[in-house]
Formats: sequence, C-alpha cells, structure tokens
Amino acid sequence: MNRQEYKQALDAALTARAAWLEKNEYPRLKEEFRTFHTAFTGIYKLLLQKKLIHEDPYKNEAKIGEITVPKAIVSDGDRMDQLTMNLSAYDNQIDFLVNFFQFSVDSLSLDNIKRILALVRYIDWIRFNSETQSSTTKTVVDVVNQARSGGDSLTLSILNESLDRLGKASGAVMNYLKEAAQYNRESYKNELRDKITGALNDATADLIRKKFSAAMSGKPFYPDLVEELVKEDFSPSGEKLRSDVLRALAIPENKPKTAQKTVSFKETLAEAFPILGGVSFALADMCGRLDENNLLFNEKKQGFFDKLKVMFDKMFDKKPKPIIYEIEYLDNARGITVKEKIDFMAFRSDLDRRIRSFASFNSREGQSRFMAMDEKQLLGLLEKAVREAQILHRTLTGLDEFFRAEAPREIRDKVKGIRPELATMKNAFIRANQKRHEYSARLEEAEQLRKLGVAP
Repeated sequence: MNRQEYKQALDAALTARAAWLEKNEYPRLKEEFRTFHTAFTGIYKLLLQKKLIHEDPYKNEAKIGEITVPKAIVSDGDRMDQLTMNLSAYDNQIDFLVNFFQFSVDSLSLDNIKRILALVRYIDWIRFNSETQSSTTKTVVDVVNQARSGGDSLTLSILNESLDRLGKASGAVMNYLKEAAQYNRESYKNELRDKITGALNDATADLIRKKFSAAMSGKPFYPDLVEELVKEDFSPSGEKLRSDVLRALAIPENKPKTAQKTVSFKETLAEAFPILGGVSFALADMCGRLDENNLLFNEKKQGFFDKLKVMFDKMFDKKPKPIIYEIEYLDNARGITVKEKIDFMAFRSDLDRRIRSFASFNSREGQSRFMAMDEKQLLGLLEKAVREAQILHRTLTGLDEFFRAEAPREIRDKVKGIRPELATMKNAFIRANQKRHEYSARLEEAEQLRKLGVAP
C-alpha cells in the first residue's frame, strides 16, 4: 500500500473509529467514572464521619473550569489539613468529570487525556498498600487503615467494597483512555500529513518542526509523534508500520452487537443492585445530621424537670417517651399533601437496618446471591428495593423540611441540611429503575422477535 492509498484508508479508519468511540466507548468511560466517584465518595464521607479529615468549608464554592490534579501530599506539615484540602479538591475534580465534562472526540484531546490519567493515578487504587512509592497514596492508605482499626462490620464492608470498585474502575478507565489516546495520536499525525508532509517526497523531523508553527498554529508539538510519522511515511519499514496503524484502528467486530448477545437479561437486572448499594453511603451520611438535629430540638424543648425525668428513667431502665415528629410530603400518585407522624427513634433504628441492607448489594456475596435467583425473583427484589428507597427518600425529605421549618430562631443556624445526600440517593434509585425498564424493554423485544420467528 503506497502513501496515497494509505492516506485514503487512514481517513476512513479515523472517521469510523471516532464514531465508534462516541457511540460505544465514551459512554462506558463516563459510566466507569460514575462508579469510581460513588466508591470514592463512600470512603471520603466515612473519613469525615470518623473525623480523620475535616469538612472543607470552601468545597462547595470551588469553581472548576478545567481538569486539574491536586498537589501531592508530602510528609512534612499538617497531614490532616493536607488531606482535607486535597481529598476535597480530588472529589470535586471527579465530580466535574462525571457531571460536567463532555466525553467526546473533541474534548478528549491528548492534553486532557494526560490530565485525566494523572487524576486517576493521583491515588493508586490498583496497588493500594503501604509499599507504594507515592507519598499521596501512602498517606491515604495510612488514614484508611486508621478507619479500619476498630471499625464495625458496616465500616469494613464500605471500605473493602469501595476499594475493590475503585481498583477495578481505575483499570477500566485507563483502558478506555488508552483507546482515546491511540485515536488522538493517529489523528494528530494525519493532520500533519494534511498540512505539512502530504505533498513531500521526503521529510525529516527537523523539516516538520520548521514548518509546524505556520501550519499548525496553536497546536502543541509532539516530537515522538513526528518521529513516528517520518518512519511510517519515509522509512524502508514504513509499509509494515502503516499496516500496523490500520490494524490497530480497526473496530472490533464483536463490540457493538455480539457483546450485547452475551449479556443475559438477568445480568441487566443484577447491574441495578450495585447502583442501589450507593444509597447506603448517602443514608449513613444523613444519619449523623439527623441525630444532631434531633438532639438540638429536644435539648431546646426540655426544661430542668424534663431532663431530670429522663435521667431517672435511664436509671430505672424505664422506656423513654417516644419522640414524634409530624412531617408533610406530596403523594404523587394522588396529587395531595399527606401528613404523617414519625417515631424518630424507631425510624432511626430501622434506618440502620436499611443501611446494612443496601450496603449488602455491593458485596460479592450479594452479587452471587442475585445470580443464583431466577429473573422473576430478581425483578421482584429490585422492585421492592427501589420502592423502599423511594419511600425512605420521601420520609427523609419530609424530616429535612420539618427540621428547617420548625427550628426556633436561636438554633436555626445549627440545623444540618441533607439535600445533597437526598439528591445522591434519588439519582441512585432513578438509575436503578432505568435498569429495570431496560430489562422490561429487552424482554418485550425478545418476545416480539420470538413471535415473528426471528429468534428462538
């Protein structure tokens, strides 16, 4: 294949590759980042709860316009302050990628790919141990081990499952970014051919460098890619190198269609449970704030004799008087506002049980249990779990609004809101429900094909 034939084949290969990346790989890359962020958020919030890091007071004020890697954590100085600021910045950057960054051929430039890779590698989740050479990773390993020490079963489960998911997601992200970088490298060389070397019978790296500024204004100069182009187009081994490039850019035949056939309907349902597992992180974070609000309300209401009565009740193991809050919420099915009385301590006890239940969806044992069920059982379990999450969200929203609306003026500034966690929780059960709808749609499609005699 001569250079002219190669150029035509390369143009076609790059066009097809770009379309394939946009349709297949980049949506998967973004989904892996969602998994990555959910898992990291579980660890981040747990470290906050255990006061191994502080709340960053400026976290929600940070304005992010581009991908930036936080500074490395060094051994000298205040480690907790460094962890607080750097992990907060890291969380914001991952959140930016998940919710604001456009994963597309245009936005995933070589420079942005380099930045994203550096961000993913900022903490080495794949080799997450104290033997690491990274001072940042070593510091995070140390603080996570502190969280493990004396931790209850829920804490250990959150840490173990989150670390496992972070390691797997990191590997998957790096593979997708490798594909993106490969496309960009060949696209960059192809642009050099269009603007500089296409009409030349011979070229060197020095010649290309001299013409580069005028022809590729504003573009970075990559010496290694220029050397590759010179070898591919003007060296004795060029024909083989060009064939290798086209082979590497070829779209795997089994990716778009064949891969879908290997995914069973049951697996579509099972994919919803790890998503719902993320609800446990949001619930665990809300519990502490609800407890603080409840304490604020009752300390304000109790006079001296009330407190004395509580003390004597405890001494004689007398059952305390229930704490009842009347909340309001909108019943979407009937379109009316409903009032409901909540026994707070009974609700909190049930909430702890629900946290453990949702957390089990992320465990290996949970996944094994799901795959052992038949599709009907799994669908029933998913519908029940989504319904429970929706009811919990409704009740927690009502409690949040009650505490903020009914707080006396003198404690109003101390009441802790839970809106970000409620949003995280809602996003989780919506995405899980989408998996249920996807399952139903695929089941219906298969049934129609079977009736038409197209599928067995």
